[in-house]
Amino acid sequence: MSDETTEQQTLAPPKAASKSKSSQRPKKYGDEPGSAIDAQAALVMQKGFLDDLIDGIQLGLIAIAFVCLIFVAVFAGSLPTIFPATKPAYDFVLGLPALLTSLPEYMVLVKEGFPRSLDEATLLGAIASAWFGDMLHRMPYKECVLLFSWAIYFWEAKLDIRQRDRLHEVRRPAAISEFVSRQAYLEASAYGLDKSSLVLVKNAFMQAQTTTIIVYDLTPWMWNTVGDAMQTYLGLGPEFEIARSIAYFIAATLISTVLSLPFDLYSTFVVEKKHGFNKQTAALFFSDLAKNLMLTFLLGGPILALFLWVIDKTGSQFYLYAWALLAAVQLLIIVIYPTFIQPMFNKFSPLPEGELRTAIEALASRLGFPLKKLYVVDGSKRSSHSNAYVFGFFKSKRIVVFDTLIEQCTTEEIVAIIGHELGHWKKNHVLRMLAAVQVQTFVIFFAFSHFIGEEAMYQSFGMDTMPVLIGFTFFQYLYQPLDSLLTFASNVLSRKHEFEADEFSKKLGYGKELASSLIKLQIENKGNMNPDPYYSAYHYSHPPLVERLNAINDPDVAPKTD
Repeated sequence: MSDETTEQQTLAPPKAASKSKSSQRPKKYGDEPGSAIDAQAALVMQKGFLDDLIDGIQLGLIAIAFVCLIFVAVFAGSLPTIFPATKPAYDFVLGLPALLTSLPEYMVLVKEGFPRSLDEATLLGAIASAWFGDMLHRMPYKECVLLFSWAIYFWEAKLDIRQRDRLHEVRRPAAISEFVSRQAYLEASAYGLDKSSLVLVKNAFMQAQTTTIIVYDLTPWMWNTVGDAMQTYLGLGPEFEIARSIAYFIAATLISTVLSLPFDLYSTFVVEKKHGFNKQTAALFFSDLAKNLMLTFLLGGPILALFLWVIDKTGSQFYLYAWALLAAVQLLIIVIYPTFIQPMFNKFSPLPEGELRTAIEALASRLGFPLKKLYVVDGSKRSSHSNAYVFGFFKSKRIVVFDTLIEQCTTEEIVAIIGHELGHWKKNHVLRMLAAVQVQTFVIFFAFSHFIGEEAMYQSFGMDTMPVLIGFTFFQYLYQPLDSLLTFASNVLSRKHEFEADEFSKKLGYGKELASSLIKLQIENKGNMNPDPYYSAYHYSHPPLVERLNAINDPDVAPKTD
């Protein structure tokens, strides 16, 4: 279907040669000239102050880079004298040709020095450990954190800008033009642009906030302020590190909540409301906020205290015990969240008897799924976004369907979606992701064990003591690059699981219904219809719509089985 094809046919009969020039004009965006959709397309194309600011910043950075290149070319030999901080980089560049020419020699030395026995391997490991320890003593921690933080920020900002440029395009991609109307596409793009504006502003603010905290040593200032208050009003000195850490955690959470509150309010009551999604009142919003803070303090405080106690009591091997403890806490939360926590925010009612309940129960019985409860949740209380999911362990499984999903899809389409969710269960995707999280957690704690006692790290950020909680906060800054890579890997695995779950639903005979439900949900939720490939690869835990439809419609993928 061409983008020039109208979505609706006019009922007026055609007129003969008396057509005016205005009636013969080509249709600009797919509807009659001057129609509402024309105005919507013009609005999507329009670039405002934020886009001009982005363009200006990018041009400014290019100009700065060009000037720097000229400066380096002219004053290359004098750089170490003018800017002493550039001397290591200058020496490295000068020594690079010699390094490259001697690379074959180094390869021979590596081959000859490769350990051929356990004793040699042990000795090599001890040498590497000593080198690593010496490097940690001399590492410029604050400078490295600022470098990592800004590098990641610029990388993610660039991806956000690439996606924003896609959202400004008014022509539907050919791959979706047959099943997504131009109006639906433009509405989704307008929604995406509003969210993009908020994200760009929020991320810039958060980056400035993080930089300010690091540069001006606000973390040690806050730690000392909390400690002084506890000493003055409670008589608790520095020896009460766990109590002080909990107080610091509460104070930091409150400050973080206050700083992010304007963005949350704007997202809910401006962006979501403007595009027809928000159903929350201000009273419900602040009620949810109060409940979240209460749960954070009531659960987070004791869990934090337990972690700090375990780390204090288990010595250099603490990472094993802390990892095991976190795994137990995660499993406990998975168990209690749907039963005790989520009902504090939503009402779960048994799905009424009828065609939908019968169809879902029949599918569960067919697959041997131990369905204990089948609920409908009042998701419409807060938003018109829709969803369905499966939870529970062992023989106590439950299926939850949002009331908004029931309004938006047919019975067959909802069953196809449930078939997809049961595909995750059948293929053990939840357990796989849980195992991946445990591997990531172990890596974090093991890496932290090499930094927890590193006095140079604490001093670099302005600390004169070495509290564990503050050390872990600093370590998280250092861990950012690796965390970004692991998150990307997790998204890759998640997208693979989504394809497998789609394939499972198709094998059940719901391929056509699953495809139509995905299209409906994409349109109803105003999902991104034109994702940038780099942006989606980095951020998305689910494949883009077109990729999923191509896999579902591929006749060589997942033929129907009994």
